[in-house]
Amino acid sequence: MNKLELIEMLKNRSSLTLDEATKVVNLFFSEIALALQNGERVELRGLWSFHLKKYKSYTGRNPKTGKIVQVASKRLPFFKCGKELKDRVNFPPN
Repeated sequence: MNKLELIEMLKNRSSLTLDEATKVVNLFFSEIALALQNGERVELRGLWSFHLKKYKSYTGRNPKTGKIVQVASKRLPFFKCGKELKDRVNFPPN
C-alpha cells in the first residue's frame, strides 16, 4: 500500500472527503517527521516505533576515486516492529 492508496482507503471507510482524507494522512506523516526532527521517539504501541540513531563524523574514502573525504555527523531514523504487528503478519490466513 502506498500513500495514495492509504488516502483512498481512508476515504472509502469513513465519511471523509478525498480532500479531508488527504489532509489527515499528510498531517499524520508530517507530525511523525517533525517529532523525529526534534529528536523525539515516535511509537504506536504494539505496532511500531521510530527512534533516531546518531552517528559521529568520520574520515572515509570515496570508493570510485580513492580520495579521502570527511563524512559529516548525521542522525538517521530507525524502525522497530512491535509484537502485535509481528503477530498479525505471521498469523496464517483462514
